Amino acid sequence: MNTEIKIHPKLHHIGLVTTDMDVMTEWYGKVLGMTVNHRSKIPMIARITHQGPPFAGFAFVSNDEMDHRIVFFEIPKAAKDSDRFRRTGLQHIAFECENLDDLLGTYIRLKKLGTSPLWAADHGVGISVYYEDPDRNVVELFLYNYGNPWTATEFLRAGRAAIPAHVDLDRMLEARKSGTSPWDLHERAMAGDFAPAKPFDPHTSF
Repeated sequence: MNTEIKIHPKLHHIGLVTTDMDVMTEWYGKVLGMTVNHRSKIPMIARITHQGPPFAGFAFVSNDEMDHRIVFFEIPKAAKDSDRFRRTGLQHIAFECENLDDLLGTYIRLKKLGTSPLWAADHGVGISVYYEDPDRNVVELFLYNYGNPWTATEFLRAGRAAIPAHVDLDRMLEARKSGTSPWDLHERAMAGDFAPAKPFDPHTSF
């Protein structure tokens, strides 16, 4: 048994409190392809006698080989914090796409379903598209511009992190459909070629 050397446990899942389990599981299924692997309700008697947990139910969801990546805890009377962006706590959660076409294709699919992103940006190390779930948690879909985690880490360690370049995804899509490579799209984004007419104000949701 190792009691001296640091181990490196991997992030496995997160837990989120919600007032409406149905709405949240439907949204995460639509946006991220999450499947409900288990869902349970807690009997009222167990809650009021303090013999059970304080929530009304929970659901384990995942979109990969793991049994769960997110656990939703339903508390119907939980108060939504209108000032949450001025408080400490979870800022956003992120999910990695394999390639640029998956990222842009997801944007198109969700747009057709009436789900629009908050904003999109090229951070130098990667391109990100941000959405808000029904409880206003920020969900990021991203991909590495540098192909893999190792090169991304070296990019950051070299002190090359850049001010995000805001991206108009429709303009980027036009360039991609015309045959522009992902790397050239990245360079053009950083040069401001896809800057939206009205930049997103991150103070509204971040």
